[in-house]
Amino acid sequence: MQQSRKIRLLILALFTTSVAFGQSEALKTVVNNLAFYKQKGDLKFLSSAKKSADSLVVTKKDSADLEKNVYRIIVNSSILYTDSLNTLGQPETFLDQTAALYDKFAERSKIYKYQPEMDYAKRCIANVYIRKGFALTKNNDFKNAAEAFQKAKKYAPAHKQINAYIAYANNKLGNLQDAAKYYSNLINTDSTKLEYLETASAIYKSLGDTAKALEIVKKGRRLLPQNKQLLHDEANIYNNKRDYKALEPLLVPLIENNATNPEITFVAANCYDNLNQYDKAESLYLRTIELNVSAYEPVFNLGLLYFKKSTLKNNNDDKNITSAILWLEKANEMAPTDKKCLELLQLAYTKTGNQNQLERVNSRLEQLN
Repeated sequence: MQQSRKIRLLILALFTTSVAFGQSEALKTVVNNLAFYKQKGDLKFLSSAKKSADSLVVTKKDSADLEKNVYRIIVNSSILYTDSLNTLGQPETFLDQTAALYDKFAERSKIYKYQPEMDYAKRCIANVYIRKGFALTKNNDFKNAAEAFQKAKKYAPAHKQINAYIAYANNKLGNLQDAAKYYSNLINTDSTKLEYLETASAIYKSLGDTAKALEIVKKGRRLLPQNKQLLHDEANIYNNKRDYKALEPLLVPLIENNATNPEITFVAANCYDNLNQYDKAESLYLRTIELNVSAYEPVFNLGLLYFKKSTLKNNNDDKNITSAILWLEKANEMAPTDKKCLELLQLAYTKTGNQNQLERVNSRLEQLN
């Protein structure tokens, strides 16, 4: 209903401002039918307008007549835009035929005389291609949807949102390079839209281009510094790269924003551990274990941390090796077949001289081997 009102207003504006259309008596029937449609909103008047406009093109000379064909373009594009359910029974090729007719006459040297009419038709054609693309997307026909959106972009190049539709369809098709290109274009024009930033970054990561993914995330964080998801994405990239120096400055806000998240707490603990900041790592490993008592990694890492501390100078060897054994034994209970844990226990009991426990661990390792 709103769409019909909109097209009627467009037609009203077109024919009240157009000088060219007001001068031609030969096309009076077409204009009258368009005016009746504007008044009554009945599609039968658009159908009559089409019959009248088509009847004017009979000879080869008519086919080249600029004014007559501009009328046909206006009528056809109005029908396409308004009659979304195709109640007038136009053929499947009607949209492409109208677009081709538009393209043919848009190149004429005197087409500037009909610029408002052609601009109106172009908007209609672009909108219908977008509508077609949405329908194809809904049916998971992403190949044809991408083609429809590409055609829409041809007629509405300034409508940047079409890039998002093309990018989405290509992403669904697995055309990741094309999808990344369009998302990058979107980011350059509308960088504050989180969806574009996240999707573009994810695509580049899946393509193995971590540098580009990181560039996009960092740009997003400059524009949206308070956004928690972008902070998490940047931290995740550094963690996967094991770039702990780059990750360290993000840890405080990351933990503050995710105080009860055991996975993120573990990432922070592991980062401090790898930077030899053992006190911070110890505290966060304990916090991780408190948040998730069934997680193996923080228990094992904590045992390993205490073992490393027991090898440092000016450290309480007895206290640290005792703590290391305590947590490594707990880790072994959780994962009895983990050889790495048993091998660390082997080293720990060798260091303490506990022969009985060493023989027990050696026996378990022999069984596993």
